[in-house]
Amino acid sequence: MTQSIKAILFDLDGTLIDSETPGLDVLHEQAARLGVPITREQVHADFRGMRMSLIVESIGARLARRPANFEEDFTRTVRAAMAVRFRQGLAPLPGAAALLTRLADMGRPFCVATNGPREKAELTLGLTGLLPHVGDRLFCAYEVGYWKPDPRLFLHAAQALGVPAATCAVVEDSRAGVEAGLAAGMRVFSLCAPGVLPRAIATQVTPIADLHALDRMLHPA
Repeated sequence: MTQSIKAILFDLDGTLIDSETPGLDVLHEQAARLGVPITREQVHADFRGMRMSLIVESIGARLARRPANFEEDFTRTVRAAMAVRFRQGLAPLPGAAALLTRLADMGRPFCVATNGPREKAELTLGLTGLLPHVGDRLFCAYEVGYWKPDPRLFLHAAQALGVPAATCAVVEDSRAGVEAGLAAGMRVFSLCAPGVLPRAIATQVTPIADLHALDRMLHPA
C-alpha cells in the first residue's frame, strides 16, 4: 500500500519537532500578560497549526482596547519569546532522525512544508540536529504565499521535488495541515489526537501513533 508513495512531505512543529507545545505555551503566556481572557487549553485547541496572523487577529479581538500597532508588536514579542524558549531546550520527536535517515538511504524524496517562517524553521531544525537531514528541502508558507489549510504549499513542495502530487504523502499533526493534504490530493498520515478531526475528515486519513509507526508502515520488514 505504501509502495506507491514516491515522496513524503512533513509538517514541522509537532510533527518532526516537539515545538508545538512550548510555542503555544509562550503564546498563551504573552496573551495572559495583556489580560486576554483565554485559557491554555483554548490556545492549544484553537490555534494548533494555524497561521500566526490569524492567531494574532483572534487574540486582538479579545482585548477590550487594542493598542496601536498591536498585530506587529505582539507578533514580534511572541516570536522573540518563542526563540528564547526553544533555545532553553527542544527535542526532535521520537523516531524523527531515524526516519529521515532511512528515507534518505532508500532514496525516497522528502521535505518539510511549514506554515512558519524560515527563521523559526531553521532555528528549530538546527537546535534539534535535523537541519542537515532536511538541507534545502524546506518550504515555508511565508515565501510561497499560501498557508495551510490552502493546499498550494504542499503542491508547490511536490513540484519542487519533481514528484506528482497524487504520489505524495503528507505527515501532519493539525486539522489545518490534514485538510491541506487532502485538498492537494495526497495521502495523509495523521498524528492528531483522537477527536481533533471531524469524522468526515478522520475517515480519509491514516492515523499513526508516532513516527516509529510510520517508519514501520513505509519500511515493512
